[in-house]
Amino acid sequence: MNALSHEFDLAHAMMLPPESCGPHELPELGRLCEQWEAVHEAAAAVANLAQLGREAESEQIAKLPLRAAELSGWRFETIARGIDDLAAIMQPGLRALLSLTARGQDTTAAALTLWREFHASRSAIVDLAFDR
Repeated sequence: MNALSHEFDLAHAMMLPPESCGPHELPELGRLCEQWEAVHEAAAAVANLAQLGREAESEQIAKLPLRAAELSGWRFETIARGIDDLAAIMQPGLRALLSLTARGQDTTAAALTLWREFHASRSAIVDLAFDR
């Protein structure tokens, strides 16, 4: 088996956030709020398919987009990217679960797995926003 090689030399690379990141405008906050809400609506549907009740929303979860807007630079960008990633997980996962449900198959175990993945990912995003 051949080892993979690449042309990148990372010996002198520095992984620092760009200094040009600053406060963000309201449209980005609006988009972030919408996406955060949509991800939670998808999670509620997954919880229903996993035969779980609707989760009570904590104050930190409810205020996460506003907290992210208070943060500047790389932290805001990381939170926004985390929410994008979470949406990218939830959308096809929920679509697959709904497809299986339409065929009459039991989706409880798969939905519970997706719910756990959502919960762990969301916890990481909240921890970043609130320095937990």
